[in-house]
Amino acid sequence: MNGILIFLTDPRNLLSMGVGVAVFATVLTLLSTVMGQADLNKRMKAVSERRDELRRRSRAAIQGGPQGTGGLRQTDEGFKKRVVERLNLTKLLEDPKVVDQMAQAGFRGPRPVTAFYFFRFATPFVFMALTAFYLFVVNDFGLPVMMRVTASMAAAVAGFYAPNIYLSNLISKRRTSIMQAFPDALDLLLICVESGMSIEAAIQKVSAEIGGTSIELAEELSLLAAELSYLPDRRMAYDNLGRRNNHPGVKAVATAMTQAETYGTPLASALRVMAKENRELRLSAAEKKAAALPAQLTVPMIVFFLPVLFVVILGPAIINIMDTMKASAAANGAG
Repeated sequence: MNGILIFLTDPRNLLSMGVGVAVFATVLTLLSTVMGQADLNKRMKAVSERRDELRRRSRAAIQGGPQGTGGLRQTDEGFKKRVVERLNLTKLLEDPKVVDQMAQAGFRGPRPVTAFYFFRFATPFVFMALTAFYLFVVNDFGLPVMMRVTASMAAAVAGFYAPNIYLSNLISKRRTSIMQAFPDALDLLLICVESGMSIEAAIQKVSAEIGGTSIELAEELSLLAAELSYLPDRRMAYDNLGRRNNHPGVKAVATAMTQAETYGTPLASALRVMAKENRELRLSAAEKKAAALPAQLTVPMIVFFLPVLFVVILGPAIINIMDTMKASAAANGAG
């Protein structure tokens, strides 16, 4: 036990573990580009299952019978579901936006909502237990008891907000990936519509072509095509698209397509205007990010560039001074 504690508290071992984690993250980032096609196939399979479920519900509604609970419909069972139900976490930690946020992060069905409530309840206790174990058993860093208790409580607070932060990061990354390829998808959709294809076939074609650029957008378009085919009201499909993405550009496109379906306005002209507006939104976002870059580079330049610059400039002069002092000392000793 003492050997493990000494190993964990050794700064060199901690530095080695940190370097190992950084190397692993780098390798994982490089491999993510290779695994992108597999991820696309997995998501397209999930969308296909959603399409089959919508088809089953549509047939059940037409026949007037019950929808049933078997087959492809998701079920929410297991340990996390029992914990959430027994502790009534849906009321204790009620968040009216969690369902929409799950949809924006790419999670569908009741199971991700249950997992979110479970981890939001369990993570504070896990963070507090790990922090208390490290501060009270492994290494107290010379802190008084009250400081260690305060750090443990702070870890519990961080654990309470950790699932929300994680979910917000997922939503932001997914929205960024969608909006980077969305103007190009609108241009492709415009070409398909002007060539005489129906809107469902055009959306399905664009989803297959845009998968190499944005897997998330391909998934959203495939789901939109499935909902257009099997939902009783096509307006619901466009509303679901805007709700799942929660971006002004996507909502404007959904509204324009709904108006084209309702009033018979030309869809091609609306898509042309929407594509131009979304390209301008993408350009303005890039300009905003470029304008914030100098302020963000200030600290890295001070920490990493200036010390190296000082060493390169002053190093030769210091070496010459040291050589001169050694030569003078040697001459004085010989005299």
